[in-house]
Amino acid sequence: MKTSLVRSLLTLAFAAVVPLAVHAQGAPWPNKPIRVIVPFAPGAATDTVARQLLEQVSKQVGQPIIVENKPGAGGTIGASAAAHADADGYTFMIHSNSHTVTPATYRKLPYDPAKDFIGVAPIVSVPMVLVIAPAKGIRSLADLVKVAKAKPGAINYASAGAGGVTHLGAERLRIAGGYTGTHIPFKGSSEAITEVISGRVDYYFSPIGLALPFMKSDRLLGLAVSSSARSSALPGVPTSVEAGLANSDYDVWIGMFAPVKTPRAIVNRLNEEVTKALRSPELREKFATLVMDPMFMTVDNFETFLKRDFAINAELVKAAGVEPN
Repeated sequence: MKTSLVRSLLTLAFAAVVPLAVHAQGAPWPNKPIRVIVPFAPGAATDTVARQLLEQVSKQVGQPIIVENKPGAGGTIGASAAAHADADGYTFMIHSNSHTVTPATYRKLPYDPAKDFIGVAPIVSVPMVLVIAPAKGIRSLADLVKVAKAKPGAINYASAGAGGVTHLGAERLRIAGGYTGTHIPFKGSSEAITEVISGRVDYYFSPIGLALPFMKSDRLLGLAVSSSARSSALPGVPTSVEAGLANSDYDVWIGMFAPVKTPRAIVNRLNEEVTKALRSPELREKFATLVMDPMFMTVDNFETFLKRDFAINAELVKAAGVEPN
């Protein structure tokens, strides 16, 4: 009888404690819709990537994910809104690597890009390819550096705007190559690539998707890709590092961020869900069509990657003489 009574009391005690424990921990994440801020307009590359990724992640976690576009001021308006959002695991941001450029290009920001966010996961790399007109007679990156050094300052290179990723990628290459040249900014990639095809500008680091048709028709020659790994769209084109220029790689990418005080368990879980989504055949096919390559990193590895990117961009903005706004 005594044993039976003890067992009954223990059972009642356990039944009383378990609900309290479950209540203390809260319902499993996520248990309501998630908001993701994209600091660019609908239809922009970052927005397109975000919507395609989040559609898959939403299916996996069983909750709606709402994209909220907040464009303006080079992405800083949306980033500011995300930085000041509640760090409860229900507001995130998807941004391009211009996020790591802004500390060097803006004198004052209402948030700290490096300290107010934690990187959740990279999503895709957007590799650029250095293109040149075949008529220039330059067939490799080594040839280009040799010509540039032979006539200091004579060679010129295009960008889609001063201080942008196409400009900074070109500056990274120039510094690694140890030569001088003339930067010619244009209003966009289409204008820049047209000038290279005409021969009026020597070369341009172009998004691969834009350059590919001209490369296939032999109007442009690709010498190297800017990213730290080869592009699946151009497997035969080496990276600039493989082509002989150490520290010349410049990764253009899109990634996900969270307010810095977001619980680490939630950040880690979302990293796992993003990784799972990126490995799905449907999403890989969609990104291949966009000429973008999925990226896979742990939260810790992404944080290390981000620190390097902040440092590289600060150095490049200074070297390129870009005046902060």
